[in-house]
Amino acid sequence: MPAGFPQGARALALAAAVLMGAQLPAAHAADAAPVTNSELDAPLFYQLLIGEIGLREGDAGTAYQVMLAAANRTKEEALFQRATEIALQARAGEQALQAVQAWRKAVPASLDAQRYLVQLLAALNRLPETVEPLRAMIELTPAAGRNALIANLPRFFARSPDRRAAAQLVEDVLRPYAGSPDTRVAVTVAQGRAWLGAGDVPRAQQLAREAHALDPASEGPALLALELMDEDPTAESLVTAHLQAAPASNAVRSLYARVLIGSQRYADAQAQLEAVTANAPDTASAWLTLGALHLEMRHPAQATQALQRYVELAQAQEGAAPAEAESPARTALAAAREQGLTQAWLMLAQAAEQQHDDAAAEAWLAKIDDASQAIQVQARRASLMARKGQLEEARALIRKVPERRPGDARTKALAEVGLLRQMKQWQAAYDVLATAVERSPDDADLLYEQSMVAEKLDRIDEMERLLRRVIELEPDHFHAHNALGYSLADRNMRLPEAKALILRALELSPGEPFITDSLGWVEYRMGNKEEALRHLRDAYRSRPDPEIAAHLGEVLWVSGQQDEARRVWRDARGRDATNDVLRETLARLRVEL
Repeated sequence: MPAGFPQGARALALAAAVLMGAQLPAAHAADAAPVTNSELDAPLFYQLLIGEIGLREGDAGTAYQVMLAAANRTKEEALFQRATEIALQARAGEQALQAVQAWRKAVPASLDAQRYLVQLLAALNRLPETVEPLRAMIELTPAAGRNALIANLPRFFARSPDRRAAAQLVEDVLRPYAGSPDTRVAVTVAQGRAWLGAGDVPRAQQLAREAHALDPASEGPALLALELMDEDPTAESLVTAHLQAAPASNAVRSLYARVLIGSQRYADAQAQLEAVTANAPDTASAWLTLGALHLEMRHPAQATQALQRYVELAQAQEGAAPAEAESPARTALAAAREQGLTQAWLMLAQAAEQQHDDAAAEAWLAKIDDASQAIQVQARRASLMARKGQLEEARALIRKVPERRPGDARTKALAEVGLLRQMKQWQAAYDVLATAVERSPDDADLLYEQSMVAEKLDRIDEMERLLRRVIELEPDHFHAHNALGYSLADRNMRLPEAKALILRALELSPGEPFITDSLGWVEYRMGNKEEALRHLRDAYRSRPDPEIAAHLGEVLWVSGQQDEARRVWRDARGRDATNDVLRETLARLRVEL
């Protein structure tokens, strides 16, 4: 499209091409479908073009009137939609509503017109008026898509100021469909989603159970249960029951894995992703996530296998893509594929580094040709250099990366700190962070990193000051609450305060394994061995991390369960024999494995 055309006039430019005599290539002319001439004649086209130019120059009122007049004349849905969008861009809700109502009158069977009308009425908080267009939208939707629409009706009211009224409205709208065998599961799911949005978790949970009982193999109730898990962990039982009834329900498994990863239940997430890749081996995204998960759990060989499979699938999809004209959707898909490949190569390099295969790591990094990932690529190269004793050259490599975006200086500082932490150069890491904090004194993440390095330097007062500053800046920063509570517990100091801080962290991030580990550790310090073991086993089951293993093994050891302690420690050493906490624990307890 010529550079001089406004973006909003793309559809008009296409119409102009027909108007001005654009022809199909001769080789395809015989196969072309009959042409339906547009009512968009040359004078009207130029009038619309002038309106678009006026919009670009700030005259939204004229552009809206021109577009709406053209829409009423031609009955073209694209023009009604454009008039509506112009009004919305100008924050003129009533004018947008006028355009949509005209659109709906001109094209009664238009689903888009119904959808826009509902969205506008909901945004204007005119909830009762949405009942009729909602029902019209349901009736106009083909049977194949009706249940999906019904189940997602509450999304229209996600920003409603009165969510209880919206939930009641959804029930009223859907009442005619509640008794039909074809729609009753979707209706029950929609009602549950609406009441969840209104904050009535018990009611939403009951509706999810009713929907599941109607059809255990249906995905809708399980998806609602996944939404409920943040508020009510018992909803997870509905998800697992659905997967037992429908083992090939890959969409639910993938979303379930995402929820589990968010809760750092990596072992459980791994099981779900492995089931997805077994059910559908060509699902590229599942292999990418599985590879990242293995890498996080320090399973470099398994990570490499999964990531290489992702690369094969992504490159095969790229090669199979038809050579056709670029479209926004096609361009976005290609960009997403390229981004995925870049992430896969970065992770493959990291997995190779964990296996001490520097040549393979460099070979993976050499495949990346993405300027936006320059810092990450050079950080990985710097890590390889540092392990060879070239620490100062590695730091210089990171510092020389051009800063193309506003946050690049911060990203470079954190990359350098990560390198120095890897090499246990704590004072140098502290100095880099001090400089970064001086530039951004209220950056909670930088302050948190600085506190963790202060702890390594045994500057406990400084660590506590920094963590309290983080909590002051971000009261919901669960890492800061946990770090302060764990640090106090580890030093056997102010244990009631330590426990309160850790419990607050768990309130902010329920089920997080490292926080659960901290709670187990403070219970141990307080003499509650049984309670400590319960929490530590839960934490290790969710995330078999060497540090959690060190704590669990120690409590088992002093509780007389030495065989189990040795088993836990051996497993952890097999994952990461260099972990400082594990090594210190074994040395302090004088345990030989």
